[in-house]
Amino acid sequence: SLVTGLTAAASKAGVPFCGDSEGGMFGFFMMAQLPQNYATVMTTDSPAFNRFFHAMLHKGVYYAPALYEAGFVSAAHTAEDIDATVEAAARFFAGC
Repeated sequence: SLVTGLTAAASKAGVPFCGDSEGGMFGFFMMAQLPQNYATVMTTDSPAFNRFFHAMLHKGVYYAPALYEAGFVSAAHTAEDIDATVEAAARFFAGC
């Protein structure tokens, strides 16, 4: 899945990143573990998210621009789309 690939790419590069998904909806945070409450959500690395967002946008991957918004994978997204997204993220994470 997208979140699994993103998490693995970040982990390989030593970048704090976690995510979760349910069906086609997903979310992620620039932190080592999924937050369990609002106070923890507020400690996520906003500057890192902004760098990730803009790097991915430059590669043609459009995530929601706000740190706390959900993303959606649809039937229109192919396995190749997911792989290309994970590869673009892996290149970003490797440069962190």
